[in-house]
Amino acid sequence: MSTKSPNWNDLRIFLEVARAGTLSGAAAKLRVDHSTISRRIARLEAILNAPVFERDHQGFHITVKGRELLEHVEAMESGALAIGESLSGTSRIPSGPVRIATMEGIASLYLSRQFVSFKERYPLIQIELVTSTQLVHVSQREADVFLSFFPSEGKGLEVEPVGAFPLHLYAAESYLVRHGMPNSVGELREHQFVSYVDDLIQLNTVRWLEEAIKNPPVVFHSSSMIAQLFAAAEGGGIVMLPAFSNAERFGLRALLVDQIDVKRTIWMTVHRERCFMPRIKAVQQFIKDILARDFPLPPGIRSN
Repeated sequence: MSTKSPNWNDLRIFLEVARAGTLSGAAAKLRVDHSTISRRIARLEAILNAPVFERDHQGFHITVKGRELLEHVEAMESGALAIGESLSGTSRIPSGPVRIATMEGIASLYLSRQFVSFKERYPLIQIELVTSTQLVHVSQREADVFLSFFPSEGKGLEVEPVGAFPLHLYAAESYLVRHGMPNSVGELREHQFVSYVDDLIQLNTVRWLEEAIKNPPVVFHSSSMIAQLFAAAEGGGIVMLPAFSNAERFGLRALLVDQIDVKRTIWMTVHRERCFMPRIKAVQQFIKDILARDFPLPPGIRSN
């Protein structure tokens, strides 16, 4: 290894390339050109006398040495952020951006309206609500808080269950007039359904319709829960939706509520090094409070 020590600017560029996986992604985030990033990474590798990335046509892939370095750099970043917040006084008054990543349905149909009251309580915190159909890597800082229907795995993560919601079958009155009201689970075989595009499902936790009826006759497929909801609202078929969708406001009617029992747990993931930040703590507590009010955890599953 060289006797020189890496400087923070080189380490910051390394950090963004590790997170983005490409020069273009890191360049856009840092607002510098590709040649500058390549030169800084080369200089860092010369100082370490070891490659921190493997390059191919798909991008930059972090090496074992790079991953070891990444842990230290992320700790440095967290410390720098803590110092900045302390000196600016924001450690007492929560402020700044907080990015929350989760799935489209819960973001659009539930969280978006809840954060209106949050903004009244914390006017200096800027909420960034990001929707994704895939696993979001909190450890790579793709988000500050990740809400999912499964527990995340990874080093340095705080993962806890924060709520649980039931799912119900819903249909529009126009559909029920044409096809009749199902009075039992067995009668569902005679009905038509709206559901996900099977080969595009990336999270098995959304295969909830199959828990109510095996091989349902689906007449409309969409990768979007919102699209499914509105197709059902127009009478296109029966749809299974989470209770947080409040589907009744769109004219849908819950069916066989006492005969079908499908539930999901909501898990919250935050990187351990960011849990102390006042703005992150404020968002975490707010999410816990609204879910405890609306969709509390059942006995046997406890939040921390």
